Amino acid sequence: MLNDRSTPLSLLATRRSGKPRDLIAPGPDADQLTQILGIAARTPDHGKLAPWRFVIVQSGQREALARVITDAYRVERPQAARLEIEALEQFATQAPTLIIVLSSPKPESHIPIWEQELSAGAAGMNLLHAAHALGFAGGWLTGWAAYSDNVRDAFGAAPERIAGFIFLGTSAKQLEERPRPDLGKIVSNWCA
Repeated sequence: MLNDRSTPLSLLATRRSGKPRDLIAPGPDADQLTQILGIAARTPDHGKLAPWRFVIVQSGQREALARVITDAYRVERPQAARLEIEALEQFATQAPTLIIVLSSPKPESHIPIWEQELSAGAAGMNLLHAAHALGFAGGWLTGWAAYSDNVRDAFGAAPERIAGFIFLGTSAKQLEERPRPDLGKIVSNWCA
């Protein structure tokens, strides 16, 4: 069973993202979303900087997000084909809940930027864990829009960067396991 919520350890051992295109209503309600974001904010954070932000894109704002993304894409790729634009519109409007996680480093701090960026990634992972613990499925996507300064500027400003678009909802399809790395290839014992 994937996303088995019977114990915290079983949830972690069976965690599986849902494909955002397969996520349908219901998504988290306002109280559940507050709980999810509160858990995400409990991320390891050297220096207590909160070097991340969460931007909720409400369902009524998804068409506006699609325009931001497609307008930015057309600036960079004026010859964009209709299917490319349609895919970007679909990206912006999938799943009932969307949270944009921004890496929001504090360059004035003595804490290295790399550590701050790692914390932003951990915040995104905690957000997904919290959503899964509440019985929802979630998917973290990046893609072209995450690396566009024009898209980022709709939500923040440099040196911020979009760490990911996290889509939440209920999976319309059975979650499928994906191949996992062989521990023998990624784990070693250090010897001096």
